[in-house]
Order: sequence, then structure tokens, then C-alpha cells
Amino acid sequence: MSYENLAGRTAVIVGAASGMGEATALLLARSGARVALLARRADRLETLAAKIEAESGTALAVTVDVTDSASVTAAADAVHAAFGAVDLVVNSAGVMLPNPITDGREDEWTRMLDTNVGGRLRIIRAFVPDLLAAAEAGRTADLVNISSIGAHLPFPNYAVYGATQAAITQLSATLRAELAPRNVRITNIEPGLTDTELGTHIDNADLSGQLDGMFTAMTPLSPDDIADLIGYTTSRPAHVNLRQIIALPTKQA
Repeated sequence: MSYENLAGRTAVIVGAASGMGEATALLLARSGARVALLARRADRLETLAAKIEAESGTALAVTVDVTDSASVTAAADAVHAAFGAVDLVVNSAGVMLPNPITDGREDEWTRMLDTNVGGRLRIIRAFVPDLLAAAEAGRTADLVNISSIGAHLPFPNYAVYGATQAAITQLSATLRAELAPRNVRITNIEPGLTDTELGTHIDNADLSGQLDGMFTAMTPLSPDDIADLIGYTTSRPAHVNLRQIIALPTKQA
């Protein structure tokens, strides 16, 4: 799958080392966009960049820790040095560390808040000036935030994770109020059960089993499904903004 309208655009994909970010990077590159691949795992990024370039695409691998402001600033500088200003940002880096609230896992709370919420904000701060400049020059400008259906549906033991996803959804809505008048499109995507690495972050055997049961009960979404949504959304005419997308497996209530 590719989208011709994306040819010539310059995209940053955060969380590109695996899952939805990796799939999105491949789709955008195959559609003719230059892609900057941002994540922590340099080896995974280099492998992905080599794959894209083997398919005649253009990719840049940039290691970044979204919980560190200096790292994000350095990553943005590297992207600008190689590609110049960007006009499409996909914010998909995140962690899911569920545990009963009574466990009091402050280490996990802090990691989710700093990655899922703080990390998005640092990326937005680094690249929104590019998006505003692109829009002012008459080009299409997109910010896509990946949230979760957990922003709306309560899942026992996922209280803090769900709170971070709700924060991303609200952040997206408020950013649209700020940036849409300046022709920057904001899209928030909330996937349901999706087959990514997020489930491997769980260090609680009981909760891991709960998630396994959901995968047994229904066919989950794939990272390619979400990448396709992102490709479709960002390839619409510039005056069309798909602001909120909830995508669920058919069997998920």
C-alpha cells in the first residue's frame, strides 16, 4: 500500500524501531516521503533505514531518548541538518506498564508519564515550528499522535497507562484549537487491541495472561493497519482534517 499524495514530503516518525512506527515509516517511504526514523534502539533503526534505502527510499536513522530534552533537541538538529524542515510528524513512542494501583509502582508511573506524555510534548516542541512554517508556505502540515482506546475504556490495572492515553487525546484536541487556525492538521488515533511490542513491557505474569486471553479471543489489529490509517489521513487534501480516529478489531466491544 502506498499513497501518491505523500511523495515529496518530509516526515519524522518517533518510535520507528518497531510496531506502528516501523510500519508507518515503511509506508511513508514507499509513498515517496523522506523519513527520519527516531527511537532509542540504534541497531533497529539502522536495519530499517537500510531496508528503506534498498527499496530506493530515503531514510535517516536518529537515536533519541524522548524523556531527555537535550536528546530530543540533538535529534531535531540532526534531522534539520540532513533534511531541512519537516512537514509531517508521527508521535508514536510509548510504553505500557500496567499493575494494580495498590502496588504503588512509582517507577512505572514516572516512566509512562515521562515517555507517553512528556516525550510527546518534547517532540511537539521540537518540530511544531517546522509545521507552522510549512503551513505558512502553503504546504500540507500534519501532526499525528497515537493514543489508545484506553483513553476512554477502563481496563482494571491499567489506570495510569489509561490516564496517559487520555492526556494524549486531550492534548491533541487542544493543540488543534491552537494550530488549526494556522493550517496545521492534528490527528489523534486511538487503536484498540494491536499486535505490537507493548505487551512485552508487562512484568506482571497475571496481567500478561489477561492480555494473552484477549489475543486468543479476537484477531487484533496489525501495525500495518494503523500505518494504512496514517497514510490515508495524511494524504487527504490539505483542507481536510481527520481529527479523531478510533480503530478497533471487529470483535472488540
